[in-house]
Amino acid sequence: MARADRLNGWSAPSVRSAFTAAFAVVVVLVGLRLTVRDDSHAVSWLALPPLVASAFLPWRWVAGVGLASMAAAFGYLWILHDFAVSSVAAYGVDFLVVAVAVVISAAVAIVRERDDERLKRLTQLASVVQQAILRPIGERLGPFDIAARYVSARSGAEIGGDLYEALDTDFGVRIIIGDVRGKGLDAVRLSSTVLGSYRHVAFERADQRCMITDLDHAVARNAGDEDFVTAILLQERGGTLEIVNCGHPPPMLVRDGVATYLEPESMAPPLGLNPTPSELTLRLQPGDRIFLYTDGLAEARKDGEFFPIRERAWSLIGHGNVGDGLASLESALRRWVGGPLTDDIALLLLDYRPDSD
Repeated sequence: MARADRLNGWSAPSVRSAFTAAFAVVVVLVGLRLTVRDDSHAVSWLALPPLVASAFLPWRWVAGVGLASMAAAFGYLWILHDFAVSSVAAYGVDFLVVAVAVVISAAVAIVRERDDERLKRLTQLASVVQQAILRPIGERLGPFDIAARYVSARSGAEIGGDLYEALDTDFGVRIIIGDVRGKGLDAVRLSSTVLGSYRHVAFERADQRCMITDLDHAVARNAGDEDFVTAILLQERGGTLEIVNCGHPPPMLVRDGVATYLEPESMAPPLGLNPTPSELTLRLQPGDRIFLYTDGLAEARKDGEFFPIRERAWSLIGHGNVGDGLASLESALRRWVGGPLTDDIALLLLDYRPDSD
């Protein structure tokens, strides 16, 4: 199994490319120095290839590059001194420099591999924990076609505390989306607290503002002094949508090809900071789409310019089914950023289709 893993590692294009590049450096250096016949101490330059290789390759391959460097050093001196081994032996210090570089490079590669493996395990653990917290949401909930998507930045094990849930209760369809300040397992732990509390009070409290009070107390009991959770709570009853916003980016309504933000008159502070939010009421029309997202989308940028949500998102999420809409939005976002995302993003898209019940 270990042998197979090593072979699989070698088959990766990045590994093959790095290994080839490292040997190319050996060949180029030797070729250049062979043209300078009077520079016997040029062999010290051959300490460079294993040092370069240690940043990319497994330690066994680094050792291979190092051995090739030492062989190249011997061959260079052997040719330079007309194949006299006794003359080559006089440059023992130069060989020692290369040998020390090989040992250091292999040690660096070992430490890097161990750190990479540890980071991989932590990332996998954090991902499993988060998947256990964020339960799958069905394609249909009450009068809504609904889709949820979690876009991970995968910055090591530093996963975000983004959260969402959608429930069909006696009080109507209830939805929450939120974002915990900070990252890592502490953020996931706090998001679990919020979701656990929400899944309880959503079936017990008739008024969303009372739910906010309960959630705020839950966050205050479990969060640090500087921790908080931005959140939006939605409730649909009889075609009326009631929205409570606690410091979260406002949802977007797409109606007849026009996108508008559903913003309250005054923004309440996040959960954990004693919010007293007002409720925004909207009468829904068939075909309305409600788009909710966390601030990873609002703060995604390229060259200092933020992703134009209003200009780009509505055209992507306003067509096709809700799942395709979110997939198209994610693809457009990644193309626009042109690199790794800096924060995880939770996305929810609702399509109001009461006639489909």
